Amino acid sequence: MKLLTTAITICSVFAAHQTAFSQSTNETKAKEIIEKAIDTTGGKDLLSSIKTLYTKSSTVMDGRNVNYITKEMAPNMGSFEIEYQGRIVYRSWFDGKTGYETVNGEKKVADQEEFKDKLDRKYIMNEIAYLDPSLYKAEFVGTDQENKLQLVKVTAKDGSVTNLYYDTESFLLKKEVHENPAKGSFSTTLCTEYKKYGDLNYCSKTTLRSENGDQVMTLLDLYYNKNIRKSDFKF
Repeated sequence: MKLLTTAITICSVFAAHQTAFSQSTNETKAKEIIEKAIDTTGGKDLLSSIKTLYTKSSTVMDGRNVNYITKEMAPNMGSFEIEYQGRIVYRSWFDGKTGYETVNGEKKVADQEEFKDKLDRKYIMNEIAYLDPSLYKAEFVGTDQENKLQLVKVTAKDGSVTNLYYDTESFLLKKEVHENPAKGSFSTTLCTEYKKYGDLNYCSKTTLRSENGDQVMTLLDLYYNKNIRKSDFKF
């Protein structure tokens, strides 16, 4: 009986060691893939140096041609605007502590649950954040040989999960699936084209998939580290 107990104990320790080794290996490989993705989009020095980011994209919403405008400032300030026929018809923004929105010209405090994930942000570029263990846990899941994609799962502090699909050759991000169990939300984003903006290689054509159909966004303009100030996010 004593020998059996000893054998079981040894097997349990060995299994636990193997599990820990496997997890460590998966984390190491995930970080290697993310680092290669960083290299192919401009390098760690460039991505880490980006403290403000502006994008303007064109899309179709409810049958109308509109533009989406985003502004971001490190560590966690940001705004989103919908522009229709040269006029801003909707705006939401976060000043680093509180989220607001403007609807029909009226400014008001927004539902703070919508901005909860902003509180932990430290970086503009997501891949830099994924390498920070205080924000995310990264794991390599596997390789889709048929579509030539490598899947990396990153789990945020709030429990939300983002599945990242990187091209096995270029290491560019091709698909992103975001899940938030707490909110019951699920979204899929496809990146079909990339373009250089200065030294930054960035997704220039994006498809958002949902139950209501696909929405295609084409990037019209992007610049970083200029023309954005803290005053842009004040109430």
